[in-house]
Amino acid sequence: MNAAERRIKITHLLAQSDGPVSATALAAQCGVSRQIIVGDVALLRAGGLAVLATPRGYILENPAAPVYAERRVVCHHGDERLREELYTVVDLGGALIDVTVEHPVYGQICAPLHIFSRFDADAFCKKIQNPGTRPLCDLTGGIHLHTLRAADEATLSRVVRGLKDGGFLLTEER
Repeated sequence: MNAAERRIKITHLLAQSDGPVSATALAAQCGVSRQIIVGDVALLRAGGLAVLATPRGYILENPAAPVYAERRVVCHHGDERLREELYTVVDLGGALIDVTVEHPVYGQICAPLHIFSRFDADAFCKKIQNPGTRPLCDLTGGIHLHTLRAADEATLSRVVRGLKDGGFLLTEER
């Protein structure tokens, strides 16, 4: 299969998938290296295909996806409360789309999370525990922003209230 055929296959595999597909899995299905897949995905993005990279692999953004509610919140906590923060969001019906920190040299650093369940939260926490790996919020003393998403405003408000009640939201009193 040539490069153009491979990119068509990658697009098809992502469109048919119910969840993230790793570059390693795509490479195995296409008979090429992971690095080739990463390059192909970059070219697909440059061509206008909405491919999102998540910690668990690539997903194809669906333009016909249902409408949802989304909000950015400022949070503050130490490493010991990371899992609790993630669980609070997903247990109340929300999802963590990304995390952003303000770096004194680089400005805003934003990383995709795409955490929709306790399974996703546990997988993320396991990766963070690897040697030499730290959460982005360690750069800012625990202060960070999250983009939260839920099916509707009522659910999103419940999630934000849960974060506030849990002491995760940064308020003027802190």
